[in-house]
Amino acid sequence: MNDQQIALRPVNELRTDGGGSSLRFFIPDYQRGFRWSPLQVRQLLDDIQEFTQRKNPQPEEFYCLQPLVIKARPNAGDFEVVDGQQRLTTLLLIMRHFNERLAEKYRQTLFKLDYQTRPSLDAFLEDPSEEAANFNVDFYHLYHAITTIEKWFAERDSEVETIKAALLNQTKVIWFQLSALDNPVDAFTRLNVGKIPLTNDELIRALFLRRSSTNETDATSLQLQIAYEWDQLEKALQSAAFWYFLSNEPGKSENRIGFLFELAARAEGLAPGAEHDAYGIFYTFNQKLKMPGTTSEGEWRKVKQLYLLLEEWFEDRVLYHMVGFLVSQGMPIIEIKALSTDCTKSAFELHLRETIFERVVGEEMPNPAEREAVRECVGNRLEELSYLSHRETIKALLLLFNLATLLQSRRSNLRFQFDSFKSERWDIEHIRSVTDDRPERHHERRRWMENSLGYLKSKQAATELQADIKAFLQLPQAEASNEVFDPLYERVLAYFHETNDGEVQHGISNLALLDESTNRSYKNAVFAVKRQRLLELDQAGIFVPLCTRNVFLKCYSPQVDNVMFWGEDDRDGYNAAIADALTDFFCGNKEGCP
Repeated sequence: MNDQQIALRPVNELRTDGGGSSLRFFIPDYQRGFRWSPLQVRQLLDDIQEFTQRKNPQPEEFYCLQPLVIKARPNAGDFEVVDGQQRLTTLLLIMRHFNERLAEKYRQTLFKLDYQTRPSLDAFLEDPSEEAANFNVDFYHLYHAITTIEKWFAERDSEVETIKAALLNQTKVIWFQLSALDNPVDAFTRLNVGKIPLTNDELIRALFLRRSSTNETDATSLQLQIAYEWDQLEKALQSAAFWYFLSNEPGKSENRIGFLFELAARAEGLAPGAEHDAYGIFYTFNQKLKMPGTTSEGEWRKVKQLYLLLEEWFEDRVLYHMVGFLVSQGMPIIEIKALSTDCTKSAFELHLRETIFERVVGEEMPNPAEREAVRECVGNRLEELSYLSHRETIKALLLLFNLATLLQSRRSNLRFQFDSFKSERWDIEHIRSVTDDRPERHHERRRWMENSLGYLKSKQAATELQADIKAFLQLPQAEASNEVFDPLYERVLAYFHETNDGEVQHGISNLALLDESTNRSYKNAVFAVKRQRLLELDQAGIFVPLCTRNVFLKCYSPQVDNVMFWGEDDRDGYNAAIADALTDFFCGNKEGCP
């Protein structure tokens, strides 16, 4: 079974074994020699110095280095270094510098590095000359690292003892010891070919799967249970629908379970100094599992309970849409979880509605939430919004409009596809063209005319206008001047009834969610062209938000006398539909709402 070991070790504990003899590390032949540049050496020293200068330091804080992956070699009495050789060598050189500043009798015993196919470092480190460095590539890099360290400390002579204490006692490495059955070459390949580092969750997995019971049977049983359940949770998080409900980030194709551990760690508070550390979640759990009465089984149970809570929200259609909306707006799951603490489901729903109202309307929800008061707030908010200055708010409201529309029917099982919405990058765009935002570049003008021509040809309409567009498209760029383009542009707009009618063009009643591809390819195209494109997507089974589809089908218009145009009546009907759906959503089933 798994006998990996994992721990946080101060750098000082890397020097010697329990008997005071130098720890020995073996560098196998599948690894290259030391290759860190002076810049990388300085960065490590700068980081440790910065750690010593932090404000209001806490005694338990420490600076955490990346994992040192090793495998014990019992017959040789040393450790094979699988990953971390560069950091380990640099630490040795820094500690050597500390020794060089002391009289010989005060110098500390340091660990040793033995190379399988390279000369021993001992002789060179006794007298690191530039001459020797010029005849050996390994010595060359070591020499420049040594001179970098000497120069760096020469410029900070008054800080040497402070930095030395921080390095030896408050700088820790993540000691990751492979099991006897692990193949070190395979591990090296994974960690170094393509530079795939160990992640927080891989390190945490080793923490949870290490043996913590003296009873061999119980320990093995717990390991098997956690390993199996771990894989089940990871599999669940691989579902795109579940993942994008919880997160706005694409996420890795594997090891998404780290999301749960970060959430669990933050729920109870990160360890001091962990907030901005790459391995902060790992050593938060490492510290927890050292506390009296804390067990792997107990902490794993908390992670599972957290997953079950998220799964419950996901399965509940109302909570799915409300929580999913807040996540899409950047609200951390940990804050959403706080809204659910010590309250009933109905109270949690109310907290969510109130939070959403504040975010999109910009004020507290009326109390009592009477329908007329809610609709007045919503209507005022819709009226003041402009594409030019409120894009993110409009995008949020149009997303919420889609969710509210889906929730209007309690008998429906339809759910908004957060995965498609986020992965396909939907944003807001004008429903009908903005006449004062005409294309300026030649290739943009050609595309705009080609899109219009394609629609007219498909409908076999306006043959004279088609001929004039074709003639324009055949012109060389030098002849396609403003004097030629502008009159033709105005004729096309007039045909589609899209002449300028003022500021209403940038209001929410002329905006809808469109996918990035349509925005890019059909930007500022006339309504009819965009309508044709969106319906083609929908007919092909490609995700189109319900309300965007309804807009281009004119479902919100009081009467559909011409599907090619988007006029004032269409905008008024659309605006009213948004206000009604949002009002219904915010009222829910609370008293005061019909």
